[in-house]
Amino acid sequence: MADEFEAKKPDVHTLSQAVLQNRDAIDEIRKLLVTQTFQSQQSYASLDTKIDNQVGELKTMIQGVLQRVDALGNTSILGPVPAKGLEALGNCVEIGLPMLLLVIGVSQSLKHVRPLRDVPIFERFPVLVCVSIIWVYSLILTAGGAYRDKPNTTQQSCRTDRANLISTAPWFKFPYPLQWGPPTFPAGHSFAMMSGVLVSMAESTGAYKAASRLVIATPPAYVLSRGIGWQGIGTLLDGLFGTGTGSTVSVENVGLLGLSRVGSRRVVQVSAAFMIFFSTLGKFGAVFASIPFPIFAALYCILFGLVASVGLSFLQFTNMNCMRNLIITGLSLFLGISIPQFFNEYWNPTHRGLIHTNAGWFNAFLNTLFSSPATVGLIIAVFLDNTLEVEKSKKDRGMPWWVKFRTFRGDNRNEEFYTLPFNLNRFFPPT
Repeated sequence: MADEFEAKKPDVHTLSQAVLQNRDAIDEIRKLLVTQTFQSQQSYASLDTKIDNQVGELKTMIQGVLQRVDALGNTSILGPVPAKGLEALGNCVEIGLPMLLLVIGVSQSLKHVRPLRDVPIFERFPVLVCVSIIWVYSLILTAGGAYRDKPNTTQQSCRTDRANLISTAPWFKFPYPLQWGPPTFPAGHSFAMMSGVLVSMAESTGAYKAASRLVIATPPAYVLSRGIGWQGIGTLLDGLFGTGTGSTVSVENVGLLGLSRVGSRRVVQVSAAFMIFFSTLGKFGAVFASIPFPIFAALYCILFGLVASVGLSFLQFTNMNCMRNLIITGLSLFLGISIPQFFNEYWNPTHRGLIHTNAGWFNAFLNTLFSSPATVGLIIAVFLDNTLEVEKSKKDRGMPWWVKFRTFRGDNRNEEFYTLPFNLNRFFPPT
């Protein structure tokens, strides 16, 4: 057995050569693994970089959207209630502040200056002139690299080329009904939407009154109800086309009516036709979407302030020397501002409002209702005005001044101002 084992045993030289060859092979394999691992790490690092860049761009876009929503202030279901115009303006002072000062200067100090004879450019088109000037100014700042190393919040507020809006927008986009699928009607969502409708009705009624005051055409109650009804038809069309929000009155357009002194219905009709046509051109809308939001925030400061002052002007028909009226006015203004602010402080992704029961629709209903300053102020004012010394204070409340506006025939100008076009009065006769 020993002899047989000695015969089969390999010599030392052969074993050493085999080990050396295997060592070389192992080294080659190790080098190959190291190289592949390094390349894989590089590819993973490159992939991580790309993912980080894409995530960063997505975060920037989301921050921009949230910033725009936050800049609008307290948002209800059907429309915004801008309460933070100055805050949004402060996000880009070098654009917002010049816009604010320029609008005031052009609309008030230069309104009598007429570069073209018989054409009051500065009086009729102050917003168009000022937006064009500040927009070009913001384009120059963006192209010059003024915001290259600024924080994302500043870039989203100031830059005109954020999120590649123009390059990614389609040339043509034709909306059609039910393009997002058939509608659904969950009971909870329907009840929650009712609060948004109530808020929209309250805010729209105030806007109707302000617009009528600016054009000196106080409407009867029938006209206000008719306006709310047509607004409901618009909300129905919004749902069919899948806009995500309903229709409500544009308060800033009411302020623009007073600022530009243009109250022609023909202007509104032509503007509506332009908006319907250009809504199908994606690039056209993307160009206007590139306007920095502080420009609009500066306009909000002026236009919403103008509408608020118009609302206060109705108090001239009441007796403001009466303590009853002073209490009602003060409480409705103060609580109308402070209660929504109190509700909005509790609105966050985890708490979702001051009222947070197990019924989500109930929470949304009350939180939306009490987050609207106009709605809260209206509820308080109507309740107090109809419960405190009602019979004794008819004259102090200004009721005699409103008597002639209770019916359509009470004012002979109603036929001219509030008759529907295209002979639609046959189907919607005044009452």
